[in-house]
Amino acid sequence: MSTYVYAITTASHPSLPQGMGGVGEPARPVRVLEAGGLAAIVSDAPEGLRPKRRDLLAHQAVLSEAGTAGCVLPMRFGSIAPDDDTVTGVLTERADHYRERLHALEGRVEYNVKASHDEDAVLHRVMAENPEIRSLAEANRHSGGGGYQDKLRLGELVAAAVQAREADDAREIVHALEPYAAAVSDGPPSTGWLVNASFLVDREAAEEFVTAVEQARKDLPHLELRVNGPLPPYSFVEPGPAEPASTTAGADTGAG
Repeated sequence: MSTYVYAITTASHPSLPQGMGGVGEPARPVRVLEAGGLAAIVSDAPEGLRPKRRDLLAHQAVLSEAGTAGCVLPMRFGSIAPDDDTVTGVLTERADHYRERLHALEGRVEYNVKASHDEDAVLHRVMAENPEIRSLAEANRHSGGGGYQDKLRLGELVAAAVQAREADDAREIVHALEPYAAAVSDGPPSTGWLVNASFLVDREAAEEFVTAVEQARKDLPHLELRVNGPLPPYSFVEPGPAEPASTTAGADTGAG
């Protein structure tokens, strides 16, 4: 039977409620494996596990319950090891790494920030900032829309200006928010988003961080910002020494 891993914490972490269930239908009982002064919160892994709403919520519920009692290193949904021995082996082998991560993440949460352009607003902005684009657009209007080459040239200039604006805006957002975070982790590029970044924030500074996001919305009205948090610090559980990601308790702990 494969072992489903929810989180890693210290062996002294308070126990979870007796009889707590996790993923699967019926819910697999949650249990704890200990090694190297650490503990892994696990259950048996159901066959054919898929990210269904019921199981996603069950995974999150286990993390929420464990997180209320102290710091945990959250695993992403679907983190599965071949068996219990593999999990305890990883705990022993990576003990120093996991202890360092638990210390670094104590009292901190993650906020994920995604940003995209409001299409109309950014077009107005690049027109206002670029005299060449304004001049060519005005010339095209006066000539009844302009010829094919004129339209092509205008489109190329606008596309280049928007692309440059995307890079500038991405830097500006991160620059505005990183003073309120202990660390920043870039997420994988995502279609439609010019920023996909996670910020590690002290719980006590969470209100300041959210206020900074609201200020960024005011300062950059041509952007649409989506904020998700507070979350367990998924993006800051860095993998330890090299192991096949699909067969260790450290699997799938990167940014999403």
